[in-house]
Amino acid sequence: MARLLALLFAALLSACATQTPPPAAAPAPDIPADAPAVYSLDIRVDDDRDGSLRALLQQNLDLARYRASEAALSRVELARLAAAAPSQAQALLETEGHFNATAEVERDAEDGTRLRLNVHPGPLTRVGKLELEFTEGLAEDDAKALREVLRGLWPLKSGSAFTQSQWAAGKSELLLRARTGGFPLARWADTAARVDPDEHSAELRLVLASGNRARLGTLHIEGLKRQDRRTIERLAGFDNGDAYTEQKLAEFQERLAKTQLFDAVRVQLQSETLDPDGSNPVLVTVTESALQQATVAVGYHSNTGQSISVEHLHRRPFDLPVRARTKLQLSRDLRGAELELSSHPQPDLHRNIAAMQFEQDRSGDTVATNLGLRLGRLYESTNDERLSYVELLRARETTGAQVNTNLALSINQQWIRRRLDSTLLPTDGHQALALVGLGYAKGGGTDDSGPFGRMQLKLGVYKPLGASWYGSARAEVAQVVAHDRVGVPEKLLFLAGGDESVRGYAYRSLGVERNGLTVGGRVLATGSLEVARPFTMSMPSLWGALFIDAGNAASRWADYRPVVGYGAGVRWRSPVGPLRVDLARAQETGKWRLHFSVGIAL
Repeated sequence: MARLLALLFAALLSACATQTPPPAAAPAPDIPADAPAVYSLDIRVDDDRDGSLRALLQQNLDLARYRASEAALSRVELARLAAAAPSQAQALLETEGHFNATAEVERDAEDGTRLRLNVHPGPLTRVGKLELEFTEGLAEDDAKALREVLRGLWPLKSGSAFTQSQWAAGKSELLLRARTGGFPLARWADTAARVDPDEHSAELRLVLASGNRARLGTLHIEGLKRQDRRTIERLAGFDNGDAYTEQKLAEFQERLAKTQLFDAVRVQLQSETLDPDGSNPVLVTVTESALQQATVAVGYHSNTGQSISVEHLHRRPFDLPVRARTKLQLSRDLRGAELELSSHPQPDLHRNIAAMQFEQDRSGDTVATNLGLRLGRLYESTNDERLSYVELLRARETTGAQVNTNLALSINQQWIRRRLDSTLLPTDGHQALALVGLGYAKGGGTDDSGPFGRMQLKLGVYKPLGASWYGSARAEVAQVVAHDRVGVPEKLLFLAGGDESVRGYAYRSLGVERNGLTVGGRVLATGSLEVARPFTMSMPSLWGALFIDAGNAASRWADYRPVVGYGAGVRWRSPVGPLRVDLARAQETGKWRLHFSVGIAL
């Protein structure tokens, strides 16, 4: 028995000795046992002319990210990261279309802390066969135009480099455009990218199942308390059964916001719900603004001095579909009162306006007391405004001992265009104002009566200059066309100087010299150039600026002589608009003047 047990034990030992050992793990780069925690890494990529592949590895490779963070690593951790780096590099390069990439990590023979990653990207994989198909509603004849748009938007055309980022972005973009273009239930029925590493090509197949085209149905309105339902219905801009697009609902929402009757507006298609006729209802959710609103403002402006104003707004006086705005203003040099009645916006975004204004301006050598009546029609959108109006103006002007009273009746057209990255804090884009008017002036005293024309153009441009510098420029040109003896009211003439004109000179102090006093001119031209940048990147809202202004007003172009002002200032980009403090020197007089203002002017 003992002998039998000995034989069995010997056989067992022999069997264990003849078993095949497990395969050895792939060798990692030789990291010295005493390697310090901090190491260096050099990434070299063949044929990477623009450095994009190297940047990809530096940003995403574990070995590179730990090196950038200077984290303390043990010898074992460093060896593990170095061993994993080649496979990680290959996976990263596949996202950029290199499916045959090879990579290896080497240790410098003289300095074991210096590692080098050598990468051979291999040939770039390009798109070969491309199949982009549409089913359901997008396959019908009336969707041909949208299909062509979607095909044009697809970024991976045949022959182009295949990258994972474009593959993902392209699918997202097409799905979004299909949904906003009338098919809110669109989805991908099939997407496949088959890559042949040997042929360095990719076959793409995509099938977009759109569902049926959505139709706009009845309006479901929530949140109304005081305003009339018809105010919302007439601004819809579409009829029941019209084809749905996201743009139609966005324009509808914009029209509602422009009424200034609601603090919040949301318009959305109920894509999962159907009306009996097969259309989708449209849900409009509003939060009404307060029926009445009063605002009191106290401030200071270097042009007109300290001021106080009271404004009252009634959004439905006497239960009529109009807005009533009343404003009283009192300042050192400017006093005024205004009453404006305006209709709620019509379906075409126009509002009818009736206004009466009283104003007394003591800022110049002429004390002008003006009473105006205006009837007009205003169009407002996000970027554009158009105002057509008829104005009757009575002007009483006191210049020294001379008093004139003039009347003027005119018809005017004004356009405003804005293309800005921000209306409060613009750094890129432009805005412009153009005005033309024709009228008849009835002169008083020694002035004659007669026709006149009035033209005005303002332009402002904003542009990033690089290295955190920003530039802006503005220009204004204006002219009144009339016989020299026609008594055009002072309010319709032009004076220069001040914060938004030529800094370094007092507000409305540049114009025509007459008997030692400055009066309005019939021509005007001003311009300004400014560069600005933040003082420090840690305080991006506080800027310094340098500027130069030039311009003047005159009785005619032959007498026009521009003057120059220049200086420096501080800008604070506050949430309510840019606050500006400028110190400017008038070249003509050699005097310095402080200018202060808030907001941008057009």
